[in-house]
Amino acid sequence: MASNSFGEILRITSFGESHGTAMGGVIDGFPPGVTIYLDVVQQYLNRRKPGQSAVVSQRREADKIEVLSGIFQNKTTGSPIAFIIRNSDQRSADYDAFSNIYRPSHADYTYDKKYGHADLRGGGRSSARETLVRVAAGAFAMHLLKPLGIQVLAYTHQIGNITTNEQFPNITQAIVDADPTRCPDAVAALQMKKLLEELIEHGDSVGGVVACTISGVLAGLGEPVYNKLSAALASAMMGINAAKGFEVGEGFAAALRKGSEHNDAFVVENNAITTRTNHSGGIQGGISNGQPINFRVAFKPPASIARQQTTVDKSGREMQISVTGRHDPCVVPRAVPVVEAMAALVIADFYLRNLVYESFRLKNN
Repeated sequence: MASNSFGEILRITSFGESHGTAMGGVIDGFPPGVTIYLDVVQQYLNRRKPGQSAVVSQRREADKIEVLSGIFQNKTTGSPIAFIIRNSDQRSADYDAFSNIYRPSHADYTYDKKYGHADLRGGGRSSARETLVRVAAGAFAMHLLKPLGIQVLAYTHQIGNITTNEQFPNITQAIVDADPTRCPDAVAALQMKKLLEELIEHGDSVGGVVACTISGVLAGLGEPVYNKLSAALASAMMGINAAKGFEVGEGFAAALRKGSEHNDAFVVENNAITTRTNHSGGIQGGISNGQPINFRVAFKPPASIARQQTTVDKSGREMQISVTGRHDPCVVPRAVPVVEAMAALVIADFYLRNLVYESFRLKNN
């Protein structure tokens, strides 16, 4: 199986299955001398783990990270950072009944057609549990970005038809995490929580949208053609389980605007060139322009629902199934730290790529 790695200079490779012994990863290309606080890395993992509230999967995992290499005396050494996170609360028997059945909107059918053999326990390699490796790697990347003044912060923008249209200029991670829905709008969060409780009661699920802002990014990250920063972010976000849509800046709403309404006029403020508005979402021509980078990711409803559905088995025989087990009624609250992690990995990788240009400029000026 290919395509288990992500990034160019800063490269993460993940391994493991949902019901295997452990999940893990190797981060290559991480600069030496960066101070790492493993308790902070663990905090990011705790934000993603199941069982943290009544409106997420009740699988109970400690998700405790074990670093095997690449860090000595709390500093990166420049060698690969290898880590594992052991699985402890697998209930593989929950999936015995589906060994010969294609569950609706799962990866069972496509995985079977591509590989011919699959680990069906909890989705195996296709499980969203793999995202905890991304969160761990993203937490390491956050340590690289913080001294540069770069901050990545996401929150729940929408669950079902409940949307927050407020702006949050002073939002913090503590504010986002104060509610189990991870929505900073108290009124919308209450409605979202009620909706999720109703869905759990009726064995159903719902989709939603995560919004993310990356602040402190200087102008110049990204390329104008095949390595656009916007394209890299889109690839990173669409690689997250259940992601179905991505938009940067005004996104699809830009299709409804005139150029005179959407263009970001350049102005001078505090002796520096900036833009009066940020409809572009901080990226123009595939390159960061110094404004906050804003984007949204849409997630589909979780496919594992207790409501009865029609499907077929591997012989094509039609049947009715109900997917039991421990599943999220909506992935969005736990997807928030995953979106942050993937954004941090992209920005850190592009920052390291840009050092090549900076070095060349210094030598030729």
